[in-house]
Amino acid sequence: MLWAGNAVVGRLMVAQLPPVMMNALRWALVALILAPLARGVWQQGPRLRVQWPYLALIGALGVGSYNALQYLALQTSSPLNVTLIASSMPIWMMLVGAVAHGQRILRRQALGAVLSMAGVVLVMAQGRWSVLQQFQWVPGDWLMLLAALIWSIYSWLLARPPRSVAQARYPAWGWAEFLWLQVVFGLAFALLCTGLEFQVGPPVAFHPDSVHGWWPLAGGLLFLALGPSILAYWAWGRGVQAVGPTVAAFFNNLTPVFAALWSWCLLGQWPQWYHPAAFVLIAAGILVSSTPPRTA
Repeated sequence: MLWAGNAVVGRLMVAQLPPVMMNALRWALVALILAPLARGVWQQGPRLRVQWPYLALIGALGVGSYNALQYLALQTSSPLNVTLIASSMPIWMMLVGAVAHGQRILRRQALGAVLSMAGVVLVMAQGRWSVLQQFQWVPGDWLMLLAALIWSIYSWLLARPPRSVAQARYPAWGWAEFLWLQVVFGLAFALLCTGLEFQVGPPVAFHPDSVHGWWPLAGGLLFLALGPSILAYWAWGRGVQAVGPTVAAFFNNLTPVFAALWSWCLLGQWPQWYHPAAFVLIAAGILVSSTPPRTA
């Protein structure tokens, strides 16, 4: 639900702030908010010296790269394309698990992926085949495809960390400490990318709303920091630990359904017939993929 809000707010803000810089500002604010809750990190100096390469990697992938690529994709790609490409997440999760971790792809997971993607396609096509026929590839689509692959690798690293990290990671680090470390390493990577954006990209222009000034941007960044960043990343990390990245990926496909609910609540746009139908298909995909096989 919160990541659906991230797509809506990010789409509005990307026209007013450079996308890579917006990602860095978002995570800088998260680092400040979580800092008081992450004081215990400094008591784990020896473990931190051993595990910092892993933390730097997941920070660069999940914090520094994924959202920046998503915001960049929204500059040239339509919400239809971005959402359809993001719906391939369960497939990427299964492929990364099979290639990198020897995870066997089960029939029920493949069937669940088909049902779930069918629900996403139904929402984005608005129940009409003619909408899908207008699908065209643009540079932003390839960026979103890369983002989906990066998020899959990040999720598997959360579920299957190296042995040195897996040993007694909890409760020595609580969720706030672990997320804060990801944010700090990811923020360093995001700031580096922001510098590159200023150097090699087009001239950076800021476009705050002329009527309300900077307040909408500040409010949008605060929402991105508290909701899609802190709360959503905490929930995702706990969910991946509980059910594994492949099953968790199916819940990503609920994003367009929740986006429709956001539009209903905030914009007064009533859901159409295909919204509940898509929810049934996506829920069926989640149920099929997460139901354990019967034993003799």
